[in-house]
Amino acid sequence: MSERQETPVQEIAKSCKNEVPERFIHKNGYPQAQVDFVPLMDNIVVDFSLLFDHSSSPESHHLELAKLQSALSQWGCFQATNHGLSSTFLDEVREVTKKFFDLPLEEKQKYSRVIDDYDGYGNDTIVSENQTLDWTDRLYLTVHSEDQLKLQYWPQEPLAFRKVINEFTAKLRVIFEPLLKAMARCLSIDENCFLKEHGETVNMAGRFNYYPPCPTPQSVLGIKPHADGTTLTMLLQEKEVEGLQVLKDEQWFRVPVIPDALFINVGDLLEIMSNGILKSPVHRVVTNQDRERMSVAVFCFSDPNREVGPVAELISDEKPQMYKRVQHYQDIFFQYYQLGQRPLDAVRI
Repeated sequence: MSERQETPVQEIAKSCKNEVPERFIHKNGYPQAQVDFVPLMDNIVVDFSLLFDHSSSPESHHLELAKLQSALSQWGCFQATNHGLSSTFLDEVREVTKKFFDLPLEEKQKYSRVIDDYDGYGNDTIVSENQTLDWTDRLYLTVHSEDQLKLQYWPQEPLAFRKVINEFTAKLRVIFEPLLKAMARCLSIDENCFLKEHGETVNMAGRFNYYPPCPTPQSVLGIKPHADGTTLTMLLQEKEVEGLQVLKDEQWFRVPVIPDALFINVGDLLEIMSNGILKSPVHRVVTNQDRERMSVAVFCFSDPNREVGPVAELISDEKPQMYKRVQHYQDIFFQYYQLGQRPLDAVRI
């Protein structure tokens, strides 16, 4: 039986001095908890203007495709620049996010999610007495397609919120198709393979994250280690404060902050479609003792009713099918996520 965590972390952070409630503490610490000793990941930046623009020289296009291929094979994620979203507009997205979390508690609570719904304002759903909670509040919204929106959860304040987020969603939707085609080309298969398997519908959800300062960052995580149950995730980071880390070869690496870049990672659905060739990276968010941090993640995934599986071109005697075909993967994902487990394990052959 799941239940809702009643008190926002933002309010807990205001009242706690040098200690945090036990439910948030990782009793034995967590790996590489001393952030100063966590190395930076390779700063792989892919220029979308060279990757997507057919007027760019063939040499520039192939170089950018090679960088994308390298990033995907080594990390499953990369930083994207020249993506069509201006620095000024990205600041607007950050600003409406900050203004929402700056609202009085009673105003934010008008948009509280109900138990067993994903959309709305809140934090971790409690599914187990032994669950360690994340030091974050979030506003989760279905942002596309139009017929799926739950507008009762969309804030009326700040006034610009809906306009800015609708525009943000539309701009990211433009990126999705050419990026999936480029990823298919990286694997030397027909560029439409992933799009055909994914289906025409691109559902999108936005998660607006707020991480308050934490007095004990060495024992509390902003978000526990997990991978995303998506096809792709596109993340707009804070401009100055680091926090996101990626796991590679059993070691954690810090994701550098590039103010105008989008951080993009492969999700579980794309790992399934690629028959395990593209990896959905495990990542986490650490806390900061002195500074708050915000981010906006946009999750892109197929119609939950559509069955998705490995594309035929990537199955062979040498590379047998690794995953079952799946439907409603998001339901599997959230159940496993709250328990700190990998949902992919449930669909592995």
